[in-house]
Amino acid sequence: MLESTPKPLRTSVNTSIDSQLIKDAKALGINISRAAEAGIAKAIAAEKTRRWQEENKEAIESSNEYVRRNGLPLAKHRPF
Repeated sequence: MLESTPKPLRTSVNTSIDSQLIKDAKALGINISRAAEAGIAKAIAAEKTRRWQEENKEAIESSNEYVRRNGLPLAKHRPF
């Protein structure tokens, strides 16, 4: 039996948004709360990615340098 995913707990917030964006969203039938949620989720994911890359910058650079000097490990086994 499939278990349903629980609905996220929602919190009411006050925010200021460009009035023309609100007018356009309403005219187009866009759910402003869900659109804001999607935008915030995207911003969170981008910031987490940026931070991970910054935290792992040294290891990434080291790995890239290894590949530049030695080529890809196991490259001879690649069929393409």
